[in-house]
Amino acid sequence: MPFTEPSQIGDLYFAFLAILFEGAPYILLGTIISGFIDAYLPSNVMDRFLPKNRYAAIALSGLLGAIFPVCECAIVPVIRRLVQKGLPVSCAITYMLSAPIVNPIVAVSTYSAFAGNDPLFMTLSRIGIAYLVTVIVGVVVHQFSIKNILRNSLLNKIQTDSQNIQSSAVLFNKEKETPDRLLIALRSAARDFLDVGMYFVIGVMITALYRTQINQGVVDQFASSDLIGIPAMMILSFVLSLCSTSDAFIAAQMLSFSSAAKLAFLTYGPMMDVKLVFMYSSVFKPRFVLSLAVGLFIVIGILFYQWSNIPVPGT
Repeated sequence: MPFTEPSQIGDLYFAFLAILFEGAPYILLGTIISGFIDAYLPSNVMDRFLPKNRYAAIALSGLLGAIFPVCECAIVPVIRRLVQKGLPVSCAITYMLSAPIVNPIVAVSTYSAFAGNDPLFMTLSRIGIAYLVTVIVGVVVHQFSIKNILRNSLLNKIQTDSQNIQSSAVLFNKEKETPDRLLIALRSAARDFLDVGMYFVIGVMITALYRTQINQGVVDQFASSDLIGIPAMMILSFVLSLCSTSDAFIAAQMLSFSSAAKLAFLTYGPMMDVKLVFMYSSVFKPRFVLSLAVGLFIVIGILFYQWSNIPVPGT
């Protein structure tokens, strides 16, 4: 609906700022990390730490969030830099999708949000199915060429970096090396912040428009069955673009929906939402982002529809 009252403009303004300030610090953190990865992490070092068997490497990548917990706002610049440094794309995407969910911070917040409603089962279900989904995606991505996945600008950067490995190995005086590398890290972080931040702001504006212009009570009309409720909750999570550390508190209050629908909300949103579509576009080709969004929607929907047959509180 168009703006009919001055207060609606104010609501949009405050909603935009609320989402922006919630996510911007994490993007800044992610870009700082990516800058230091660029300056201090040798090329191909990540690949050397992973198992030689690519499928085992993908499975391990899905668990890295337990050691390196990163929210969805911060993960994109980190992943872009790790791919440049030689991390296989299949492993990078697996980590990118799993880290916002398969991590101890989200486990604690989910458990707290569902206190009194079988919190352990809900927490383990969220983490377990999210891990399964990300490994499936990683295995599928492994079958495709990176030329069909990464943006041409990133492909060119990877090629340039690989050609310059020898020249980058020039020995520096130790006193000169530290400030030079620090400067490189800060410059890389600034570039990443501007690049990813632009896409983030576009996504935030779209999300703010939805939050202020759509009657939230309309959503309850889709809670009649899991066949409708699960996809409805995934669409809602896509549009609301909530942080994975706080979305469980929102889902727990949607009492008209089943546990399966709530968990679909908590799984799809951190992997794919409005702001992430634009942020992913800074790394991946638009066609791949669209395919990833649709593929995740189908796989998560099917898994949780089957999961809904398990008798748990709230279903």
